[in-house]
Amino acid sequence: MFIQTERTKRILTTHVGSLPRPDALQHMMAEGHTVAPAISDAVKEVVKHQVDVGIDIVDDGEQSKPGFITYIHERLGGMEERKDNPHQLDSRERRSFPEFYKNGHSGTRPPPMLCTGDVRYIGQRQLKIDIDNLKAALKGKDVVDVFMPAVSPGQIERYHLNRHYKTAEEFLLAIGEAMREEYKAIIDAGFMLQIDDPHLAMHYMLSPDLSIEDVRRWAEHYVEILNHTLRDLPPERIRHHTCYGINMGPRIHDIEFGKLVDIVLKIRANYYSFEAANPRHEHEWKLWSEVKLPEGKTIIPGVITHCSVLVEHPELISERIQRFAQAVGRENVIAGADCGFASMPRAVPEVHPTIVWAKFQALSQGARLASRALWR
Repeated sequence: MFIQTERTKRILTTHVGSLPRPDALQHMMAEGHTVAPAISDAVKEVVKHQVDVGIDIVDDGEQSKPGFITYIHERLGGMEERKDNPHQLDSRERRSFPEFYKNGHSGTRPPPMLCTGDVRYIGQRQLKIDIDNLKAALKGKDVVDVFMPAVSPGQIERYHLNRHYKTAEEFLLAIGEAMREEYKAIIDAGFMLQIDDPHLAMHYMLSPDLSIEDVRRWAEHYVEILNHTLRDLPPERIRHHTCYGINMGPRIHDIEFGKLVDIVLKIRANYYSFEAANPRHEHEWKLWSEVKLPEGKTIIPGVITHCSVLVEHPELISERIQRFAQAVGRENVIAGADCGFASMPRAVPEVHPTIVWAKFQALSQGARLASRALWR
């Protein structure tokens, strides 16, 4: 693979997945009548934007998806929308800052869907359209590699109340078996698969009565099930992304990544994406001087963040990259972002598209500065 040789020469750049949608497409999604040509054009535009600002490993910006997880409602059978009006989720954050979270900020919304029958994959047509759109947008573009995000079984389980399976484990296993079809198709199309898995890092915040040890036991078991889902799929074509599910918020209850990193590294993936650029987690780069990164594994730390409209200075980005490179080796670092910039369409985006692209430009510049320093 080109990515294997190119990353031995310089620091490559990528991101997490979701990118701003054109206004017209955003409005169509809000009104519930997206048309195919608008999506196709949006994918072409977003791929071109990534190439123009110097991103090496690109994706389709999740332009067709109404949300990084809600897209799955059209792709899994056995689910239906809730008719009741559930209360907000309890969480450590909500208990600490009830005034801030009372209006339903991210991380507090209850599951909007029910599982009422056997889970099965029915999204073949939509997935094929996504794959075809991305392939068409890549024609004539010079990129190092391409990835496509897909939501994790654990995130789907958290977003749906089980009213069908006897146990939560049976439900999770059924989701995993259904989603394998999407995961395999993405890899078979020649793309890298990214597993979007915020719930792995969010479980502590969302479970205020569990201890760190309780959460670690849960995570160990969850990763076993996730690995069962990913069985036989090539780890060298799999990226795993976890984050904390809250963008603009206090976030004092984000679990420290050091409490989970040994479990994360057991996931059947060769690339690991995580938050490292925002003020709650930037200090955690130090843990990589103590953690033994397994042979063949690569980290994708966030060196720009979705949690601020400040555009990071390229010199700062370079410094962040170099810290990780010195800890795990320059060939084992790809520069990324903390999370997606448009995970859910909003009437007013938290980070304006012009700022997103300025951040990506700074990311590319910072990677070039870090490469000069690390390969001189």
